[in-house]
Amino acid sequence: MEDVIRALTFVISAGAIFLAIMAAEAIYSYYKTGRSGYCLKETLANMCTGFVYKLTDGIAIALVITALAQYLQPFSLQWKSESKAIEFVCIFLLADLFFYFKHYVAHKVRWFWAVHVTHHSSERFNFSTALRQNFLHAIQGSWAFQWIPLVLLGFDPDLILRAIEINLFYQFFIHTQTIGRLGWLESVLNTPSHHRVHHGRNPDQVDRNFGGVFIIWDKVFGTFRDERDAGEIKYGVTRTANSINNPIDIQTHEFIDMFKDAWRHKDIRILYKAPDWVDQHYRNSRQQP
Repeated sequence: MEDVIRALTFVISAGAIFLAIMAAEAIYSYYKTGRSGYCLKETLANMCTGFVYKLTDGIAIALVITALAQYLQPFSLQWKSESKAIEFVCIFLLADLFFYFKHYVAHKVRWFWAVHVTHHSSERFNFSTALRQNFLHAIQGSWAFQWIPLVLLGFDPDLILRAIEINLFYQFFIHTQTIGRLGWLESVLNTPSHHRVHHGRNPDQVDRNFGGVFIIWDKVFGTFRDERDAGEIKYGVTRTANSINNPIDIQTHEFIDMFKDAWRHKDIRILYKAPDWVDQHYRNSRQQP
């Protein structure tokens, strides 16, 4: 129950900050370009999905993740530091590294993409896009890519939770077109410039810049793309929901399509192959004599 209350407290307190920043962005954009960059229906849909996502996330932490962490702790490395500050820095860095892998898999495996596609489905890119999340995230299990390794290393679950929450809080601020390049910070941090590329749907932009707080992981693992080399950015995905403003549709359409494909082709591999594998595989099969 404490985790649910903490999640609600976070939603209310952070939500007020987010709303103020979104309003400031809209006003600034309108002043500079004559357009706010926001659509009321879509913004409300984004806020709705974000609220439900955070609520289900808090419930999952309370009922499942905390219990799993307690179960795994006896098998952990029992890593301890005399300094909580040093321990937290280690957790924060590793949490971002594991977020990179979690995020990478969310783009490469359809089971995980079926949830993550919600976040990418908007053809706009503003601060409200950060709130465009999916309540099914708690069910499909991608959180395990961060939580389980950190728990098995022996870190304090409370510190793990704080590190992950700060990581996600930071990522709100990289969903904007109003902030340009940030000098030397571009070399280390995931910035609005880098994240604009990540949300692009053109070939030079797809599956690039997976980092959460730090961009160094992308440079190490070869997934980095500089915005200056990425061409014109078109936001969104190639296959969208019937309505990009319906909170239910944008959270469930890809899951429904995935299971429909698996049933139609009688092929469970569709769940764990790449998001476009079913089209490529069965199109090629039909073309063979």
